[in-house]
Amino acid sequence: MSKDKIDVKDVTPKEFNPKTHKTSGDRFNPGNRIYVRAMTGVFQKLRQKMGWFFMLLFVLTPWIPYGDRQAILIDIGKQQFNFFGTTLWPQDLTLLATLFMIAAFGLFFITTFLGRVWCGYLCPQTVWTFIYIWFEEKLEGPANKRKKQDSLPITKELFLRKTAKHICWFAVALLTGLTFVGYFVPVKELFIDFFTFNSSFWVAFWVLFFSVCTYGNAGWMRSIMCIHMCPYARFQSAMFDKDTFIVGYDTQRGEKRGPRSRKVDPKEKGLGDCIDCNLCVQVCPTGIDIRDGLQYECINCGACIDACDETMSKMNYAKGLISYTTEHKLEGHKVDIVRPKLIGYGIVMVAMLGLFVMLFSAVQPMGLDVIRDRTQLFKTNSDGLIENTYTLKILNKTQSPETYSITVKGLDGVEWYGKQEVTLTAGEIFTLPISLGVDPYELSTPVANITFVLERQSGDDKKIIETESRFISKM
Repeated sequence: MSKDKIDVKDVTPKEFNPKTHKTSGDRFNPGNRIYVRAMTGVFQKLRQKMGWFFMLLFVLTPWIPYGDRQAILIDIGKQQFNFFGTTLWPQDLTLLATLFMIAAFGLFFITTFLGRVWCGYLCPQTVWTFIYIWFEEKLEGPANKRKKQDSLPITKELFLRKTAKHICWFAVALLTGLTFVGYFVPVKELFIDFFTFNSSFWVAFWVLFFSVCTYGNAGWMRSIMCIHMCPYARFQSAMFDKDTFIVGYDTQRGEKRGPRSRKVDPKEKGLGDCIDCNLCVQVCPTGIDIRDGLQYECINCGACIDACDETMSKMNYAKGLISYTTEHKLEGHKVDIVRPKLIGYGIVMVAMLGLFVMLFSAVQPMGLDVIRDRTQLFKTNSDGLIENTYTLKILNKTQSPETYSITVKGLDGVEWYGKQEVTLTAGEIFTLPISLGVDPYELSTPVANITFVLERQSGDDKKIIETESRFISKM
């Protein structure tokens, strides 16, 4: 009978503590605000350094110059993606799709291997929330003080401190909005136009939109965003297995938990190493108790590890009661680092990376579209030649002026009516109407396949691209 049943894991806490345990409904209630206690330690120092680095990288990148423009600019108006010396156009969107797939499988690989380290260390929601809490700590005091102040009638001093905090919050939010839009609009002109009230309606709208979103998400929603709104928190369970690194509590070592003096041997009292100080709960940004077991709300930030290690050091106990571990290790089994799921994600990621390199190396610095005149299949001109009309759209994808020559192959004795050499400025799209005339006695079929050849004349590296079309004559 038992073999036919589904294996169910009981994650009910062994001891229910109403002071620390919160139901999902309680967490969503804005009245139950989480006051995150500041904590220093190995992992929190790493989080701080990575967070500030990520923030500075995000803010400073649009200001990196390259020639007469910024190095990275997604110009929607001109339909160009400029990345230093490379310019990508809508025709190159397969590159962007491939890049997104690489990022997705990279995230799957990291999640399967290391759990939600992205959430804990580099997710923008986590980084900006950390920055907002930093201002909160500096202006209003530590978590216990803030909690007590908020339960009492507001004073003039507290009002001024909160006002200063919200000014700092909105300044960071506005900087975030301007910086984000600065990846799509030249950033220097953006800042000048915005603060002189000369920016267009839509530019100003998107700056304020992203500013309000940042202010609301990092200042007010915080853990609600991670727990209830982020889809990654929901589908991560499909990628986890028992060898995924998680933040785990060693139940065998920690239970039975309870307070005690440093001088008392816990074994004599029948206690484990956990002194039930609740610091692991107080420092958790999502307000969970890691001692209740693995929970989808955990973002693997390691704050509870630093808090517990500090307590263990004060009690002269061994560190690692809470640590980065795996379910198999907690159960006393062997940890299998290399496993089929991880190998599969790795192979797909490497394959997609190879495809991206191949597609990127095949990107041409120019483009040619041929549009045949559909209003008139053909005509006979004054010289007695069968004439077809075409519109050529020539695109200069480079960031410098280029000269191109255009020829056609596939027809004998063809007469070309129109320009055969053009010079285009950087990023220019040139429309060239031309006609081809052929002696009817040279045509062996009513529909001939022809090829237009575009050749770059300037520079040492001459590039050639070909585009096929048709020449139609009398049936």
